[in-house]
Amino acid sequence: MTATFADLFDRAAEYDANAEAVSAALAERRSASECDTDDTAENDAHDLPPADPEPTPARVVADADVLAADLLVGGAAREALDLLRSHAWTTLVASDPLLDDAEAVIAALADDELASDWHDAVEAWREPAPQPPGDHPALASAYRGGAMQVVSLDPTLTGAQAAAGLQDRMAVSVREPRAFATVFSPAGLYPEAVGGKYPGPDRDPRSMEPVESGADQHR
Repeated sequence: MTATFADLFDRAAEYDANAEAVSAALAERRSASECDTDDTAENDAHDLPPADPEPTPARVVADADVLAADLLVGGAAREALDLLRSHAWTTLVASDPLLDDAEAVIAALADDELASDWHDAVEAWREPAPQPPGDHPALASAYRGGAMQVVSLDPTLTGAQAAAGLQDRMAVSVREPRAFATVFSPAGLYPEAVGGKYPGPDRDPRSMEPVESGADQHR
């Protein structure tokens, strides 16, 4: 049976991790991965077309550092992802390599069993996106999976210079978790994404089970 996020958060609480440790572990993981990338495969893969989903702000990518921080640290990362877990009509988009990065960070800062159980829980939640070898996992997930928003702790993605460069290539906004939680408005997105009057959260963010104010009130 897949563990709930409530169970995973309780188990993760015994570990003393912080956002800086998460970012450092991810940087080390991705640095090692870059060394192993085959340049020919990377260049060929960039010819792949984007995936089918129509881009929408209700489709969101959480980078591996945010996924790991959600579990191990809480705080702004958990607040941001609770917004998605609380609404069944939003979509967490993630490639397999992105989840693998987050699982590796969790295993490095906690333990393998927690990392594996976390992966199973997120696997059941996320919508997969294809990722060419060598592409950045978060940006590839957004581009190939129709996500218009990325949540990341990486300053090379969230900075003004990075934002300007991305706008020339794809319709995506990259924000730190606290900024995302501030601007992401389920009530504002609902009429366009679903239609009708916003009924409030329709899913328990810890169990991912429907709550009473959900699907029957969508219209």
